[in-house]
Amino acid sequence: MIEERHIRELLGAQDVDAALILVQGSAEVVNATKHAEWRDAGAAVLMTKGELLDRLGTSAPTERDLVLVAQALRDMVGKLGA
Repeated sequence: MIEERHIRELLGAQDVDAALILVQGSAEVVNATKHAEWRDAGAAVLMTKGELLDRLGTSAPTERDLVLVAQALRDMVGKLGA
């Protein structure tokens, strides 16, 4: 589901409005335009790049930081029943 690679990919996105979404049980990083399209189609927006940067407090996180964010998102999704 949500792995550290998704967090790394979101962090590397060019667009600060890029988002990590959950659609049909799969996580995907999409740009702002696709993010709006997917949201309209019922995808859950888990976090934008801007939100990720705010949460991390740095654009150069450690591997441990990525693990912790991915785990927190997995926990959140699990509580939602996805």
